[in-house]
This record gives sequence, C-alpha cells and structure tokens, in this order.
Amino acid sequence: MPGVFNLSVDEALKDAAEAAKLGLGGLLLFGLPAEKDEQASGAWHADGIVQQGLRAMKADRALDSLVLIADVCLCEYTSHGHCGVVNKKDNSSYEIENDASLPLLARTAVSLAQAGADVVAPSDMMDGRVAAIRAALDDGDCANTPGLAHIPILSYAAKVASAFYGPFREAANSAPQFGDRRSYQMDGGNFREAMREIDEDVAEGADMLLIKPALPYLDVLRAAVDTFGLPTGAYQVSGEYSMLQAAFEKGWLERDRAILESLTSIRRAGADFIVTYFAQHAARLL
Repeated sequence: MPGVFNLSVDEALKDAAEAAKLGLGGLLLFGLPAEKDEQASGAWHADGIVQQGLRAMKADRALDSLVLIADVCLCEYTSHGHCGVVNKKDNSSYEIENDASLPLLARTAVSLAQAGADVVAPSDMMDGRVAAIRAALDDGDCANTPGLAHIPILSYAAKVASAFYGPFREAANSAPQFGDRRSYQMDGGNFREAMREIDEDVAEGADMLLIKPALPYLDVLRAAVDTFGLPTGAYQVSGEYSMLQAAFEKGWLERDRAILESLTSIRRAGADFIVTYFAQHAARLL
C-alpha cells in the first residue's frame, strides 16, 4: 500500500512519535513474526514482536498521549493463515475449531496486556472470544498481574468476510492457504446477523465496538451506535485506502478533499473513533 510499511520496533517508535506530535488518539498494533506455526505461538509469546513494540512504546514518555490498542488474532501467526485452530481432514476438507481457538486468543490477549496494551482488540470473529478474553484478563489480575481486570476489550463485533482486505493480507502474508474465512466472518448482506453478533459480544463484556470495513457498512455502524450505546468505531481498511490511492495516482480524485470526505462520512454515520491508514495525513490537514 502506498505510504504504508512494515516497521521494525525502532522505526515504529519514530512513527509513533510523529503520531503523538500530530495529536492522534492512539495506535492499533499488528505484528509479523519471524516464523509461523499451527498454534500461532508468535501471537502469545512473551517476546513476540507486538509485545516488544508495546514495551518499547510504554517506556517512551513522549508517547504517553497515545492509547495503545493491540489486535488480538491468530491469522498473522498461523502457518495456514486462518484466524483459529484448523482441523484439516484431507486436501479438500477442513474445519475451523472454534472452541479450541478460544484459549489461544485469551492467552494472546493476556500476553499483550502484560506487555503494556491499554486496550485489546479481538478481530478473529470466533464465537465466545470476548467472554474467554474477559475471563482470562480477570484471572490474570488475580495472578500477580495487577490491572488486567481493567483492560478494556474493543471487539471487532461486526467484521465482514469482505473483498476489501486484500492489500493487508498481502502485506502481512496472512491470506488463508486454503479455503476462506466465510465460516466465521460475517455475511455482508445479512444485516440482522451483524446486529446479533454485536449483541452477543456486548453480552459477553465488550467495552467498545469496531465495525469493519467502514464505508461499505455505514448502515451497520449507525445501527450499532443507536442500539447499543457503547463507544463505537469503524476501520477504514486496506482496500478502501488502496482504491483511493489508486485514484489519486491516476489523477481521478483530489487527494485532500477525498480523504477528508471519506472520513467525514464515517464520522457522520456515528463513529466515535476511526482506524485509518490516512490518520497522519488527515491530522496534518486538520
């Protein structure tokens, strides 16, 4: 994606410093491990790449104004690219093991919180993940790890099996090696399913909600804000960013106006906060 890079920890600190100077509210951290395996061990290892980044950022007092949000998922860390444990029966048949994935997701959330995450953000869409993470954080608070019971959960409560994730998956080398994610991510045409998924996450203890992607699902965003009353954001994903960048490169759209108009539409639909790759550019415009 133009202008977006995978960063080492030292370079990420420089980027974070720029974000703080621009007055951004926070950062959503993703990681690329040196190696991947079927148990996604890079996601929950105490010395994982995001854990290293969190500790470094928390040690830098110049970054105190930034809320550090850690994505909780397994797809970037699994050798097969799925967001949960896979039972592959043969070359053409497999099953995502929802319940077997929950302990790994909970372990990941605790590890990230221990490393300094202010908020953990499960994006996997496994059923029951919010309850499992809440229980694990609360248990961690009792196990000589002060403060974990107060770590908020930002749930990707309505994450659609979308065509707009392609550029991110290529950059993170996290595309599924077989099959797709439609069995656990949402059907974009089913509005009622979106509301049920959000309702379940709220009941399990989600503190905040995130709608993903943003622009194709502004109706879901508006309904979530009106119905649940929790702090709710939207994620302007890699495909949304990249198609605008392509139009800019062709000279088809005016860059600054189009960026602000796209973000304003998300805000107008009710987003309390926006996750976007345009954040630094937009902050300079504002």
